[in-house]
Amino acid sequence: MEKVYYKFRKSSVGSIYVSLSLFIFFFMSNSAYGSSIKKDVTNSITARSAVIIDVDSEKILYAKNPTLKQPPASTAKLVTAMVVLDNVNINEIVTVSKEASNLYCSAAALREGDRFYVKDLLYLLLVRSVNGAAVALAEAVSGSEEQFVQLMNKRAAHIGARDTKYVNPHGLPGEGQYITAYDLAIIMKEALRYPLIKDIINTKTKTVTSIDGKAITVANTNKLLWSDDDLVGGKTGYTKEARHCLAFAAERGDSTLVAAVLGDNKRSALWHSARNVLSKGYYISSTNTEPVIYYSKINDERINNVAVHKLKSGHHKKKSSHIKSRHRRVRDVADNVEIVKHKDKSLVAKKSKPHKHRHEAGEIRLANKEGATSMTHTPVVKEGRKTRKYSKRVSHLTDKRTLSSITAQNTTVINSLHREGKDV
Repeated sequence: MEKVYYKFRKSSVGSIYVSLSLFIFFFMSNSAYGSSIKKDVTNSITARSAVIIDVDSEKILYAKNPTLKQPPASTAKLVTAMVVLDNVNINEIVTVSKEASNLYCSAAALREGDRFYVKDLLYLLLVRSVNGAAVALAEAVSGSEEQFVQLMNKRAAHIGARDTKYVNPHGLPGEGQYITAYDLAIIMKEALRYPLIKDIINTKTKTVTSIDGKAITVANTNKLLWSDDDLVGGKTGYTKEARHCLAFAAERGDSTLVAAVLGDNKRSALWHSARNVLSKGYYISSTNTEPVIYYSKINDERINNVAVHKLKSGHHKKKSSHIKSRHRRVRDVADNVEIVKHKDKSLVAKKSKPHKHRHEAGEIRLANKEGATSMTHTPVVKEGRKTRKYSKRVSHLTDKRTLSSITAQNTTVINSLHREGKDV
């Protein structure tokens, strides 16, 4: 009996030990992953700000600078589409105005007088981000962009985007315009409630036809649609101040997540950041891990004032350092060249000091289509007669454009002499 007791006791202790070890292992694994999320946030997400939210619980799963105010770029078109659908019928005909046609888009050029159904303009708006479509729709709803923008701001405030302000329907740079990643995520969540918007942002390519028979084929600017099966759709955006932006949604099983990424350096980095945000969101959602919210040191006042400063200064840009350097080189070359005569032809020659042993030496540099040809003319005294010795060599100038402005006339002269078989 005692043997059975001791055997039971020994097995129980062993089971408890194994269970405790497994518990500690899984606890440490989850803690380690959570800490790793915090450590690699700046490396895996290069955008200024990002956020991902669970649609059902409205809980932030993962965020980086979620309340940082930045320019919205073309993500503003999501609110534009919502306001349009709230106020007009999608089968209504809209005539493109002069103002709308002035916002040129190479992929889908709208001409003054073109007529489209509202539904087709929404496809151009959200699939290819055509700015002229935004203006045409705004004028159809409110008569002017200014009045339409008031509806946009009311709609944004109504859904809880209180750190958002629009000044135009397309998102191009404007004074006092801003949004946060958190606000953009809840705007994306609200946009999914519109079946037409959800269908449009999930469309890869679309051909729309005007009332007059003009066909326009566009491809979606959101390239994640081609590689991520879970993606429901999204809206991209870009301006120089806003950088690359994306609002998107994804579904996996019963879980729907909405996310926003603002201010990435380049488009490839934007896709990388979006995928990382999505994977982290899914992990935290499926494992009930504690949400991660990260704040970095970014001057949001400086970001928001970039566009305002450009507007006030009339878009004047200072000359960059490489342009100043090029101008200095041109001046230096101009100070060291002179026009010389050779067989009744004018050439640009570089000034040089008299040769130590010979009478003089002059170097002629000529720019042609394939590079720069440098020729040296050295008069030599030999047996009482003056002969000429020429040597030719091909060299590369530091900047071809430096001499091209002052030696353009040489190209025709030298080419004609070469054709005649004459030395220069």
